[in-house]
Amino acid sequence: MSEQTDVDRDAGAARVTVLRPHRHLFTRGIVAVLALTTPVFAVVYWLTIPGPGWPFVLAAHLVVIAATVVGVASFLNTTISVGRDGVRERGFFGRTVHVAPGEAGAVILVQVYESSTLDVLPQLFVASDQGRLLIRMRGQFWSQADMERVIEELDVPVTRPEEPMTLNQLRRTWPRLLYWFERARLGR
Repeated sequence: MSEQTDVDRDAGAARVTVLRPHRHLFTRGIVAVLALTTPVFAVVYWLTIPGPGWPFVLAAHLVVIAATVVGVASFLNTTISVGRDGVRERGFFGRTVHVAPGEAGAVILVQVYESSTLDVLPQLFVASDQGRLLIRMRGQFWSQADMERVIEELDVPVTRPEEPMTLNQLRRTWPRLLYWFERARLGR
């Protein structure tokens, strides 16, 4: 479950709820980085320490550590804030999107099949009146409760297809809401 934080602004004037991605993703990411880099660097250090090549290995190791620190900071700063002034998303790469009250034209909450399985995860799409994607929340990162909280704040009629959809069905129904690489049909 994702973490929620209530923050008071101006001595209780407006309440803002801060939603955060699933915490288990952070743990999995750190474990994956350690599992992939530790054995590799241990072997490379062991092979290069007697010779002159070890400073290059150390430099590469420091680059990997720096990239990991940047990734950790980006994950910890990824939030969706929900309050009276609308919904504000700060994405993994630092992009901030603010959806003011009345700006959202469509909200779609759909259950999507996960690649070649019968498992489904929710995806929430918030689009403008012109159909431009404003905010997307995927079930891999956000809980259903977080999505419902965003829906509640936007106060826009929600489209909830009754049956789960495949990516192909989603592509045919709402292509503009998908990322560019999801719109491409790779295997026909």
